[in-house]
Amino acid sequence: MVNPAVVQAAAARLDAPPRPLSPMAQLGRKLFFDPGLSASGRMACAFCHNPDHAYAPGNALPAQFGGPGMNLQGSRATPSLTYLERTPRFIIRPPVRFDPDEGGTPKAARPAVPEGGMDWDGRAASLPDQASGPLFDPREMANRDGTVVLARLKATPYANEFTAVFGAGALDSQEAALSSVYQALARFQIEDRSFHTYDSKFDYYLAGRAQLSARELRGLKLFNDPQKGNCAACHPDRPTKNRLAPVFTDYEFEALAAPRNRALAADGDPAYFDEGLCGPARKDLIERPEYCGLFKTPTLRNVAKRQVFFHNGVFRSLQDVVRFYVERETRPEKWYSLHGDGTVMMYDDLPPGHRAGIDGSDAPFNRRRGEAPALDEQEIQDLVAFLETLTDGYSRNQTITAAAGNPGK
Repeated sequence: MVNPAVVQAAAARLDAPPRPLSPMAQLGRKLFFDPGLSASGRMACAFCHNPDHAYAPGNALPAQFGGPGMNLQGSRATPSLTYLERTPRFIIRPPVRFDPDEGGTPKAARPAVPEGGMDWDGRAASLPDQASGPLFDPREMANRDGTVVLARLKATPYANEFTAVFGAGALDSQEAALSSVYQALARFQIEDRSFHTYDSKFDYYLAGRAQLSARELRGLKLFNDPQKGNCAACHPDRPTKNRLAPVFTDYEFEALAAPRNRALAADGDPAYFDEGLCGPARKDLIERPEYCGLFKTPTLRNVAKRQVFFHNGVFRSLQDVVRFYVERETRPEKWYSLHGDGTVMMYDDLPPGHRAGIDGSDAPFNRRRGEAPALDEQEIQDLVAFLETLTDGYSRNQTITAAAGNPGK
């Protein structure tokens, strides 16, 4: 049964006019598109976070190239910057003990759960913190230190706006200048509607203004089925209790054991492992082996616009991502390296001692080798069809398609 309050809230989001950006957000927009803030003079935030590609890269490289000469490859795929505005600060919640009167077992406990933060490993606790990583990463914007950034800011044609927005002294020290940069960039991403339009076909469906096709509806059912796709367990698709639109992430971290991607220069070193929460990029949880291999669950909004998937960019199609999910355990030889004797090198992008956190109990990972996968090929295509309804700009895309003489399907 359709909830009228949900329909009304979805319609209100679609009809809400864009608001003008505050002076701080306008300054953030100039910073976001300014390549002069990088050592190469060629890399702005928008270089890796292209507005035409849902603020993600517009290419199929597993990781982008940057640095002073724009020839140094990063170690991870660049995530989208869309739908981050409601992301909570990084936190590790304490274990939760269940009351047996509420259906739990005596003394049963859910392990401590990391959630929130920015980047694949949550090491930037909040949105203002996120910009400091690329700004100083030697493989990205490659600024040596805050003194260099301050000098570059003073040389911009909009330097006087820092004083107007943040007051006198905004560019008097590197600390003040960097704080202003981080706040302005975050404010731009929060205020500018293009980062979170909530105008996909699914949003129109929630508002009662679009119908999902039979194929898309089948995919939605598989998405929610706990014995089939089980996607909604980590990517909730229901509006929140106060009727905010679903963001399709629970903001938590999972160990999914994506295959090693030897197209990454870093992965060419057999001793190198990117273990997410427990390093190497993140330093504070290195001694917590239970967190090794855990990466942040991304939003699925605009997922169909991505050209590479997972933290290491190992897959190049959404269909292959879903196939991997349902075949990781049933047909591992398709996805992992082989030992010299032909046996499968399971979970080949994590060292053997750090695999305890890999999810092997929840569907679709609970099937065993030789068993039928949780989804067949037709169901995979149906699920992907539903995921394609999460792409922003549905009404705009419909107009463009109709103008081209093809009303679509």
